[in-house]
Amino acid sequence: MTTESRVRLGPSTLHLLGRHQMASVVATALDFGTMTVLVELGVLSPAIATLVGAVFGAVVNFLLGRRIFRATSRSAAPQAARYAIVSAASAAFNSLGVYILHHSLGAHYLLARVGVSIVVSILWNFPLQRHFVFGAPKT
Repeated sequence: MTTESRVRLGPSTLHLLGRHQMASVVATALDFGTMTVLVELGVLSPAIATLVGAVFGAVVNFLLGRRIFRATSRSAAPQAARYAIVSAASAAFNSLGVYILHHSLGAHYLLARVGVSIVVSILWNFPLQRHFVFGAPKT
């Protein structure tokens, strides 16, 4: 392992992690808020409203991520493709984690969802978004 590839948890990494987590909270609030408004106003069914909310939250999170990781000067299309891959894997990890905690260990599904999403966000989403999605292209 080279010095450059080691994970450093210095102040800049912790600052980025904090900003990343705040962006995740904002995106999640918009996701759930959109879903709730659409369902409560009778505009869409809960299943379709969940999909619309998730897409809206993902777009907001992607745009915030470009700013947080200072990647706005580079083309958005390749970043969006990589973001979609990372997000799909994240959704799978979240689903698997909730399944294990809820069905196998009997945890309440909301507590399982919160716990799993925090772990997945810190261990998967943050490093992948920082280095793979928004990182500087390899030359």
